[in-house]
Amino acid sequence: MPGPMPTLLDYFPPTDPYLNVLHVDDDILVVDKQSGLLSVPGKDPSLWDCVEYRARQTWPTAGMCHRLDKDTSGVLVMALNKRAHGRIGSQFEHRQTTKSYVARVSGVIAEDRGVIDLPLATDWENKPRQRVDYENGRHAKTEWEVIEREANATRVKLVPLTGRTHQLRVHMKALGHVILGDAFYAEGEDFKAADRLQLHAAELGFTHPTTGEFMTFVAPTPF
Repeated sequence: MPGPMPTLLDYFPPTDPYLNVLHVDDDILVVDKQSGLLSVPGKDPSLWDCVEYRARQTWPTAGMCHRLDKDTSGVLVMALNKRAHGRIGSQFEHRQTTKSYVARVSGVIAEDRGVIDLPLATDWENKPRQRVDYENGRHAKTEWEVIEREANATRVKLVPLTGRTHQLRVHMKALGHVILGDAFYAEGEDFKAADRLQLHAAELGFTHPTTGEFMTFVAPTPF
């Protein structure tokens, strides 16, 4: 079993850079979120520091269109007005965006690519962990492709075709190759193998709410 449940109350988010801006215009703000920083405030008052708070120091109307887990880094888009928020939010809702992630996982994957199609549900006894659940789970599908094989790890490209909580993390564990440094799902040496969750939202594409241009933003993988 994984170790003790991580606690957000020991929350010391990175501050350098304070906010890594990839793009900004009249409608959208695109940032490269650091691992260890919440997307939006947590329920506990001590968890106020987040991407949304930091963005609003400069852009008071900034609102989150989607989220990344605290420990996942990478591309996030925020809307700077209600019209943009509605149009971008609709694209996420109707799966009209493109997303790809990079992860380093335990072990050497023999195949070059594949698809994981396993239903996921909340593991209520170990919340917020999720688990594969054939009876009560919601449909979840992930495409994966090997980028590079190392001695005891594999770097993979992950494309989520659905958007379930912890989907990539649980799917890779179910494949037998847990993401290195994962405080929720990795055990022993797989957790100790990295100083952070080695999952990064490397690329995000969507249609600009005003120009109608399809734009793709890339954040370099930091591991």
